[in-house]
Amino acid sequence: MLLLLAQIQGARTILEIGTLGGYSTIWLARALPSDGRLITLEANPKHAEVAHTNIAHAGLSDIVDLRLGQALSTLPQIADEGHTFDLIFIDADKPNNPDYFTWALKLSRSGSLIIADNVVRNGAVIDATSTDPSVQGVRRFNELLASEPRVSATAIQTVGSKGYDGFAIAIVN
Repeated sequence: MLLLLAQIQGARTILEIGTLGGYSTIWLARALPSDGRLITLEANPKHAEVAHTNIAHAGLSDIVDLRLGQALSTLPQIADEGHTFDLIFIDADKPNNPDYFTWALKLSRSGSLIIADNVVRNGAVIDATSTDPSVQGVRRFNELLASEPRVSATAIQTVGSKGYDGFAIAIVN
């Protein structure tokens, strides 16, 4: 699905917040033209090492720039470099989703696509009594998304072997 969304978008530049093993990175990078660029951010050195190996095995090392470090520390550097992105995929630590969304807006342009994964969390986001930091972060993200006048957005529920979850998709006006 990420490959299709990136192709539909005509993405030439992609930012991924949260690399893990590089699975999403590879699908997103495969959608890019040969001169496209994907920057992916990963905080965990072990995950970054696995992702680096997987990205190299997929033959995408020339397109993918994997940056190690906390995203909230790395994102200001990316902004200082003058980057804007056609597509931004948020799939990292959920308590920081509101901050990631704020950065995504700063690093986007009119027409950019912002996608955030895991926004349903087996329905827990509607449980007002939940004290789970991930649920609270996603809830705050959803509230920001709904109130942000610079985007048009929706959330889509998915069902699979891991239960049910979903993703949010927004286009920057």
